[in-house]
Amino acid sequence: MFSFDETYTVETFRRLLAVDSTTGQTKEIQELVIRLLDELGCPYRVTHKGGVLADLGGEGNPLAVTAHLDDIGLMVRKINPDGSLNLCTVGGLYPFYCVTENVRIHTRDGKVFTGTICRTPNSIHVTEEELRATPPDFRTNVCVVLDEDVKCASDVRALGIETGDVIALDPRFERRNGYLKSRFVDDKAPAAVLFAAIKAIKESGTVLPRKVYAYFAFYEEIGHGTTVLPEDVKDMIALDIAPTGPDQNSDEKKVSVFAKDSRFPYHWDLTNEIRETAIAAGVDYVMDVFTPHYGTDCDGSVMAGYDIRHAAIGPGTANSHGYERTHLLGLKNTYDLLLAYLLRE
Repeated sequence: MFSFDETYTVETFRRLLAVDSTTGQTKEIQELVIRLLDELGCPYRVTHKGGVLADLGGEGNPLAVTAHLDDIGLMVRKINPDGSLNLCTVGGLYPFYCVTENVRIHTRDGKVFTGTICRTPNSIHVTEEELRATPPDFRTNVCVVLDEDVKCASDVRALGIETGDVIALDPRFERRNGYLKSRFVDDKAPAAVLFAAIKAIKESGTVLPRKVYAYFAFYEEIGHGTTVLPEDVKDMIALDIAPTGPDQNSDEKKVSVFAKDSRFPYHWDLTNEIRETAIAAGVDYVMDVFTPHYGTDCDGSVMAGYDIRHAAIGPGTANSHGYERTHLLGLKNTYDLLLAYLLRE
């Protein structure tokens, strides 16, 4: 009844990736979330700020499960005299992780242009010493070059591009031997897992033993995705990536239960409940701690003053905030743990 629907999960992940959703420019992804919930017959409401809050049913002791759908990206800081675009970051994107990537520029009147993130100077054959001597820096030597015949700032403005336009990176999704490679695994893969869980619950007609909200938030990458919650929420679980690395337990084929992030520990009792659920359900899990540069939407809710217990789980993910990679087993273990906890009496 609750077996992991790999096909639906991957297809949903791909549908989410197909929509550019740099933090702050998320109307289109919100519309897709609504369509997906309508397809599943799941009631929801849209918050004034822009999140989507779905009602999974159940009564009493409400739990909110959140996954965010905003992506890190860039914004046009100014138009350079040569017609290239000077950049500033939206969220934690670093130049060494995105130079040479293809991008889409979204203007405020709805036009979309394409380009490439380039070093300046940009040819190893012509300016090798300059390229090797200086690291890439958005402020000084990294820009976007448009796929347009522009030679000066006025040419760019004539297209309708201006300071404050949003620049989204091409996700470049690939599936190889169970591995899923793409930008924005954080957090569109965990969000796809949440949709798969909703699908299983709705199609089976299961009545959950407690009230559950699914909260799709759009400002996590800048720290305030879920700073507004339904007033009756008692517990909150964030579904987010578990970064892998030399000092980490996280593994792309496993689900991580978060003990602490860079701000503070997760709630001891709720985290223990999730750990106990993983053990009882035979889920392949690890405990992990994420410092010094990591947080989830739970942090924003706690810091906003909500009287909640908070916890986080998610699939092990390599190359965080770059060209990321996870594995279908990591998504399955995340799904299995989430369903097991939602069904826990």
